[in-house]
Amino acid sequence: MTTLFVASTGGHLAQLVSLAERMVGLDRDRLWVSYDCEQTRTLLVNERKIFVPFIMERNPSGVLRAFGHAREILRDARGIDAVVSTGSSIALAFLPYAACKGIETHYIESAARVGRPSMTGRVLQRVPGVKLYRQYPHVAVGPWRYGGSVFDGFTAAPAPARPVRRVVVTVGTDRGFRRLIDGVAALLPPEIEVLWQTGHTPLEGLDLPARPFVPASELEQAMRDADVVIAHAGCGSALTALSAGKRPLLVPRDPAYGEVVDTHQLEIAHWLKDRNLASVCEPERLSLEVMEAATAWTVERVAEPPPFELSRTQ
Repeated sequence: MTTLFVASTGGHLAQLVSLAERMVGLDRDRLWVSYDCEQTRTLLVNERKIFVPFIMERNPSGVLRAFGHAREILRDARGIDAVVSTGSSIALAFLPYAACKGIETHYIESAARVGRPSMTGRVLQRVPGVKLYRQYPHVAVGPWRYGGSVFDGFTAAPAPARPVRRVVVTVGTDRGFRRLIDGVAALLPPEIEVLWQTGHTPLEGLDLPARPFVPASELEQAMRDADVVIAHAGCGSALTALSAGKRPLLVPRDPAYGEVVDTHQLEIAHWLKDRNLASVCEPERLSLEVMEAATAWTVERVAEPPPFELSRTQ
């Protein structure tokens, strides 16, 4: 039998890849469904995978188009005994259909959602047969269970501060984030080595050796070699930095500037800060002193993170 893992790219996929290794009782024969990009080809290089067309956030017509792919992949329910997803819109195409087919179906809300569930989560709450999970105990109420968190696997400790000579700046692969790019570019002297991962950020007027997309393995190695990692407060970027042993300096996107659809980046940034897994700063308050302070930490993996507990009962 096969477990089907379904996720959008970015933080959704990064979380599901990490959590999948901690799930007990699922079949080890795995099939992944996501979008075709450098991240999926890197993270899932040794996995069976199917690519489906990209679905924009909050795009009902895209979900309906993807429903045809879900029906085709899940047509023979005898081959797939469980479907697990961390969202986002792609989950709405696959999970309701799987639940209707009687397949064991699990939805894990992104760790980016410290407060209210996402739109995807709120829709799936109404679908019978979909088991729902939050990654924070205090919001695991009503139909939601607490299964664990993708951040359970990390711990941070103080370390001597060091000069900033190498920097990684990453804004993810979705929307642009010009305020962050401008804020860092105005501060860093030319002798500092910088990897600029800029996604869809427009760069008019800036003379930067920018790269829209960086393969996941290369980005993680660059973070490992850096003195400081400056990132938007996306779950995928934070998770990659922690995996590389770095406590990131997070600069949350702000919906007031049209940089994101809601306040979830502000919420995740401050939740990680409260647990000493990140420092947080607004773009306008960035400084070399703030960056140097961010170097004064080290991050290690927890030797045996707890399993992510899925409910296996009907």
